[in-house]
Amino acid sequence: MHKACPLKQLAPGDALRLDTKPPIAVFHTEDGELFAIDDTCTHQDASLADGWVEGCEVECPLHASKFNLRTGAVDAPPAKLPVRVHEVKVVDGDIMVIESDEAPNLPPGLTVDGHV
Repeated sequence: MHKACPLKQLAPGDALRLDTKPPIAVFHTEDGELFAIDDTCTHQDASLADGWVEGCEVECPLHASKFNLRTGAVDAPPAKLPVRVHEVKVVDGDIMVIESDEAPNLPPGLTVDGHV
């Protein structure tokens, strides 16, 4: 389990990147929901935490692929593979992320430790 930050430090509409291997993005939507997905777009090495959230989707800042925050599914190309989804809980006021044990889908050439 990874501690992201206190809930009060992540405003609705904001996201943060956890320096895990591979990195995880935590999103606090405008509707007050919390989601965590792998931070790296499966099309090319770009941080989804730097993307744009609308509703329950995040748009990659590089080539506009969209991912569903609930399921990790690709909602718009050029990405073809989904991102992993991680469980999020608030424990004693802190956002905690329980990392999925599934294998991550990483962009071509990128390894779990971030090297090409």
